[in-house]
Amino acid sequence: MAFDYQSFLKSLTLRPGIYQMFDAEGKILYVGKAKNLKNRVSSYFRKTGLTAKTAALVKRIAKIDVTVTETETEALILEHNLIKQYHPPYNILMRDDKSYPYIFLSDRDQWPRLAFHRGPKKAKGTYFGPFPSVHAVRESMGFLQKTFKVRQCEDVFFKNRSRPCLQYQIKRCTAPCVNLVSAEDYGADVELTRLYLDGKADKLLKQLEVDMEAASAELQFERAAEHRNQISALRTVQAEQMIEKGKGTIDVVAGAVSNGQACVHMLYVRQGRILGSRSYYPKAPLAEQVSELLEEFLPHLYLDGGARPDLPKEVLLNAPIEGGEALSQALKTQVGRNIEVRDSVRGFRAKWLQLAQRTAEQNLAGKLASKKTIEQRFESLRETMGLDTTPQRLECFDISHSSGEAVVASCVVFDGNGPLKSDYRRFNIDGITGGDDYAAMEQAIRRRYTRLMKGEGKLPDILLIDGGKGQIGIAREVLSDLGVVGVMILGVAKGTTRKPGLETLILADQNNRVIARPQQAALHLIQQIRDEAHRFAITGHKARRDKKRRTSPLEGIPGVGPTRRRDLLKHFGGIVEVKKASVADLMKVDNINKKVAEAIYSALYNE
Repeated sequence: MAFDYQSFLKSLTLRPGIYQMFDAEGKILYVGKAKNLKNRVSSYFRKTGLTAKTAALVKRIAKIDVTVTETETEALILEHNLIKQYHPPYNILMRDDKSYPYIFLSDRDQWPRLAFHRGPKKAKGTYFGPFPSVHAVRESMGFLQKTFKVRQCEDVFFKNRSRPCLQYQIKRCTAPCVNLVSAEDYGADVELTRLYLDGKADKLLKQLEVDMEAASAELQFERAAEHRNQISALRTVQAEQMIEKGKGTIDVVAGAVSNGQACVHMLYVRQGRILGSRSYYPKAPLAEQVSELLEEFLPHLYLDGGARPDLPKEVLLNAPIEGGEALSQALKTQVGRNIEVRDSVRGFRAKWLQLAQRTAEQNLAGKLASKKTIEQRFESLRETMGLDTTPQRLECFDISHSSGEAVVASCVVFDGNGPLKSDYRRFNIDGITGGDDYAAMEQAIRRRYTRLMKGEGKLPDILLIDGGKGQIGIAREVLSDLGVVGVMILGVAKGTTRKPGLETLILADQNNRVIARPQQAALHLIQQIRDEAHRFAITGHKARRDKKRRTSPLEGIPGVGPTRRRDLLKHFGGIVEVKKASVADLMKVDNINKKVAEAIYSALYNE
């Protein structure tokens, strides 16, 4: 049975994560990562443009599993681990081995080289890392290049230089290739680089201070100034990367519990650097405190799977657990070394814990803003509106344009589960005076509800209009004209300061009654829907505006196809000159007769 990719893609998220492809026998074929899961997985099922190997892979797919991650970095690390664990055949055949990036410092010659590295560690030297991303490597190497000036060029390039390259001119290399620096001084720069990459920032600073004082005492003021600048640069980097200070191999584990929901967020600190993070949402119905949550969660995290060499030396918790000592002993038994479980820490460990705890609390807050919260807000809206039953479906319209250009109307839909994005609609508005929001709103609502009255969708219980009495009047007229009944119209008028929470809610009845003192939860729901409609409209407007600006004014003119557009632009040198041309001038172009020239002139003149 062929894989039903169309149904699968409909439900796929736009968030980052990893995907695993399996054949009919359940064997894993391929593991990949994506910044946007839906876009990436969809690319495998396009009708054209696939390589032979990719097409062969797609034919074998019987199932796809996805794992959603918080960040792309987390997806990268998870992908790496799964590839190492399962060795999927198509990862081996279709791509290079996906590994963490490193910084490589050679040690086989007099002039060591600093370089980016990914893949097998065959060359002799020291590998520093791993780093969470290529960007992190380049950032570190950029700092080192400016501060300590160790060469980064390839050996072939280095050995064949007869004069300094551009890196020397911009003061990012001391030009050892042409002996403009002594071996002793260059070696000192290499050792300073090594100290930095080893995470020994404090030792490095002390060494630089000693060198600066020594140079000053010997009246080598230029060298002393160089060391001063290095110290300044290093302290700046330390200030900018505070969360990455410290040492050790540590798991930072923070939990959060609220309203029967739980979140555990982990930071993976390796060699003093935060390599990535991950959030878990365990079902813990009996856990009311963070300590109870961690007590139940940690054994599953660390004791499942037997001995693990990757376990950290230290586990930091944001709450004490009763079984902390027992867990440490169990882990020691597994891996043969001590693993501390601590909840009381200071310094940078405390900063890491605070970071993990804030993330756990934020992620949990986002999860709670789901179904239950939405249902509570719907109930609050019912009470605010004085309805007998809770509304099940809401729609909201908004208009977006730039001084009347590329007008787009949006319609977003919410139900008891939150945003119903499959029912979202956009309307390109044409045939109105630029900037006439009333006409734009009238056209959008008419097009939307004409379709709904034909049975192409469901009518909402409440129609939200981003606007005041004028927009409300337009909506009432359109619905009345179309014979739509049973839909309540609610206007959301911004206050004079346009600040959230100061909106005026206007019910479209005989008197356009203003709803006094709406409940806070109901107001939050209305704000959420309105903001979503605004976002959806702006996104559509920008896309339409950008497309229009990329489109030649010559397109759409009767009789002017690609060949004639090319000839016109070639003859006049650009669209600006074409617009200045008369009918007689236009007729001088090959294949442009009087009729076509008049059509072009008329279209461009009236633009």
